[in-house]
Amino acid sequence: MEILNEKDFYNVGAVSLAQNLIGKWIATNFDGKEIKSQITETEAYLGIDDSACHSFNGKRTARTETMWKEAGTIYIYLCYGMHYMINIVSSDLHPEAVLIRATSDANGPGKTTKFLNIDKSLNNKSIINNSEICIKDDKKLYSYKKATRVGIDYAKEKDKTALLRFILES
Repeated sequence: MEILNEKDFYNVGAVSLAQNLIGKWIATNFDGKEIKSQITETEAYLGIDDSACHSFNGKRTARTETMWKEAGTIYIYLCYGMHYMINIVSSDLHPEAVLIRATSDANGPGKTTKFLNIDKSLNNKSIINNSEICIKDDKKLYSYKKATRVGIDYAKEKDKTALLRFILES
């Protein structure tokens, strides 16, 4: 499998990156132990105009500052005080990112990070040329279906109903 270390793969906008990650493999390597799992579900968060996105209306906080970094930067945050969520920044120009929502071994974003031993230590680091985490490509073609995003009841109706979740079809 090829490691995707080209910035051009990540710097394509949230929708394209979310679609392109479906079927790819996310791998971590801590203390010489590799864990990998196929990405089966992603969600795109479109930046300052997306009321479901952490950077909505240009909101910059200590937690969300990572979203303004360059494409390929890892954005990790703690949800409900107990679950880490992994996102990848998808644009050099806009604060948008893709949530890796599920893998072949973990159904849910909190379970995904737990399975892969991902915690806050990867926040604000690039996934490009990173010895602890990477995205791998097996060069196979995968299809996906679209759905609405999960857990965004607070968002505006147009954002709640947008088909910005991508799910691997078997």
